[in-house]
Amino acid sequence: MKNKIAFKLTVYFSSALFLFSLIIGGVFIILFRSHTIEVHKADLEKRAVTMAETLSGFINGTNTVWQGVGMGRMVGGQGGYGVYLRFLDDIAMADVWIVDEHLNLITSGMAGNKFSYADLPQNAESVVTEVFKGNTTFSEGFSNLLKAPTLTVGTPIESGGKVIGALLLHSPVEGMNEATVQGVSILAVSIVAALLLSILLSVALARAFTKPLKKMRNTAALLAGGDYTAKTDVRQNDEIGELASAIDVLSERLEQARGESEKLDKLRRDFVANVSHELKTPITVLRGSLEALCDEVVTDPTQVKDYHHQMLGESLFLQRLVNDLLDLSRLQNTDFQIEMQDINLCDVLSDAIRSAGQMALKKNIEIRLEQYKQMLMVYGDYGRLRQMFLIILDNAVKFSPQGEAVAISLKDKTVSIRDHGIGIHDEDLPYIFDRFYKVNSEENKNGSGLGLAIAKQIADRHHISVSVSSKVNEGTDFQFQF
Repeated sequence: MKNKIAFKLTVYFSSALFLFSLIIGGVFIILFRSHTIEVHKADLEKRAVTMAETLSGFINGTNTVWQGVGMGRMVGGQGGYGVYLRFLDDIAMADVWIVDEHLNLITSGMAGNKFSYADLPQNAESVVTEVFKGNTTFSEGFSNLLKAPTLTVGTPIESGGKVIGALLLHSPVEGMNEATVQGVSILAVSIVAALLLSILLSVALARAFTKPLKKMRNTAALLAGGDYTAKTDVRQNDEIGELASAIDVLSERLEQARGESEKLDKLRRDFVANVSHELKTPITVLRGSLEALCDEVVTDPTQVKDYHHQMLGESLFLQRLVNDLLDLSRLQNTDFQIEMQDINLCDVLSDAIRSAGQMALKKNIEIRLEQYKQMLMVYGDYGRLRQMFLIILDNAVKFSPQGEAVAISLKDKTVSIRDHGIGIHDEDLPYIFDRFYKVNSEENKNGSGLGLAIAKQIADRHHISVSVSSKVNEGTDFQFQF
């Protein structure tokens, strides 16, 4: 059998049943033989007591059954007594012995034979002694006459209230042993049949038990080989079913993990490509400007000054890009500690509005703060929260037309920053917090694509829920739920 578990289960189950059968068989043999002997004892006792009472009746002259037989009515029923003794074995259907208190054989139903004390079964002396005390008793011993183990019952024969003899009724145990052997034979046949049936059932049960295990093994092998779509297809309401369900869940998680891994790998490639692209443009401009200055291609003082300003602008862009990358890297690192403390959220908003005021002033944009209380204590990093709000305000001012307003409201631990700018298209909304994701527009030509990603990381580190709603050419609303 190739299935090792099924083979072991079959062997264990069959061995346990075989051992159980041996125990049951042994107990059955003991109890059956004991019961058979007890039944035989009761039968022998009943017959012995009946015959002893009959003999006592003949001797006492109270029995009238045999009177008038043969030579007419005999005194004391002697005629009936003699006939009864001659047919004693036939009446008892066993060997009957009558002895006196000195263990002398008075008579035996086996006519024509003379017997001595030695012919009595073993333990006969103790039986006769107990009988002459007026008790009915039993013994098991070997009979020299019958050459076999014998069950003997002794009962008193009384006359005038006195025990005058002992009636010994004995029967070979061989018949009881034969009955026991027959019972054991029937039991053995039943046990063999049960064992054969149990082996068949154990094989069927073992295969039914190992079949789902084989499916789970095959599924595990497929999962190890990288096929995360594999399923066990085992549906059982037991521990095996729970294990199969766990393997199916594992395959789903592995498939999800592979998807996430592929997504992260794509993000990594995109990140490298985006960083390379973002760095390439200012570096190219810087290199071209420096080559032009070094080769004295440009010598006009005004042009040289313009080149210097352009190089300064590109270097500032590089500095901002590097700083944003460092900030994003730090915030994504869970080991990077931010300075958490109890702060007044109203102060953070006021500080961010003052910082964004210069840029808003250039476009004649008013930043209005609507708050319903002067103090709202939260637990967070003052500088990082100010940076988060400043990023959103910067975008709101950047994408708003001249003369519009940006509204900030604080109510029930929710901060809302709403502008009336160009808005965000529905297809762009799911990606606005991705790194380097930028909407191609004139207003966003100088952006790094990292601002909203940094704002989202700051919010996540503070367990702030961020939601965005926007309509094209109507405006955008950022909400921060503390």
